[in-house]
Amino acid sequence: MIIAEIGSVHDGSYGNALKLIDLAKECGADSVKFQTHISEAETLQNAPSPSYFSRESRYEYFDRTSFSLSEWSSLKKRADSVGIQFLSSPFSLQAVDLLEEIGVTGYKIPSGEVTNIPLLEKVANCQKPVYLSSGMSNWLELDRAVDIFIDRCDLTVMQCSSRYPCDNEFVGLNIIQEMKDRYNISVGFSDHTLGMAASISAAALGAKVIEKHLTFSKWMYGSDAKHSMEPEEFKRLCFELKSTFEMMINPVDKDNIKDYQEMKNIFQKSIVAAENIESGTIINSNHLAFKKPGTGIPASEYKSLIGRRMIVNCNMNDMITKEWLE
Repeated sequence: MIIAEIGSVHDGSYGNALKLIDLAKECGADSVKFQTHISEAETLQNAPSPSYFSRESRYEYFDRTSFSLSEWSSLKKRADSVGIQFLSSPFSLQAVDLLEEIGVTGYKIPSGEVTNIPLLEKVANCQKPVYLSSGMSNWLELDRAVDIFIDRCDLTVMQCSSRYPCDNEFVGLNIIQEMKDRYNISVGFSDHTLGMAASISAAALGAKVIEKHLTFSKWMYGSDAKHSMEPEEFKRLCFELKSTFEMMINPVDKDNIKDYQEMKNIFQKSIVAAENIESGTIINSNHLAFKKPGTGIPASEYKSLIGRRMIVNCNMNDMITKEWLE
């Protein structure tokens, strides 16, 4: 599954949010994911902002960019109408209530909420698919969160590095296999890099869900846009990821060569006479050459001919058969 992370790229514009849903579907995403912020319920007014966000307080920002219940409901209906799954990240208990009221399809637990046990328990009780981000958590914190969801939800644990943007050295692709071994459940990857190599690599390593930020333009206001993919790049990412997923779910049996038999006959080498050979000749390596097509005795079997007697006359470049030897 490919999740288009909208986050707060809409900057509080209901119209932009609608168009971002349409865009995510057009680009090839399977799900669209928002963030549901209710300032009063999730943050103190004097809470500090991250270093990459300084133009207004986070309280003011979340308050300004939030949607009403009716707008959230309409966004969910828009996603349904275009055929894309609607997900959101709740940042408070009240946000979970709102999302349940509009019939959210599933929940993404953001990195900063992994230790918010009351929130996790409330989401788990909803018994909907959960995508658990691991960005800010150590193994102990993540274990505790997984234990809350594992028996109650369809859970996917997402490898994530909470850096914006995330440099290659901090991506942590090794964690994907560690998560698979540790939890024996579906594992995904939330990509904060600026390119697509990390997402494709994660998919090749077995990540079943890939999340990537989507924006109209990197020049849009807010903390997410400049770390997001623009439409054409996101569309290419979806294409490449779906190709990777297709490869991963179609294992090849290396011993099944029936599809290559015609090619083998054309390109592999058979044993032929390197010169004219008279009947009665004892074959040595100088009598043998190896040429296309591969419809005769394979070149790999040449040692089985050494020391045997030729019982017919054959000409140079004749394809030797086992019936000519004793």
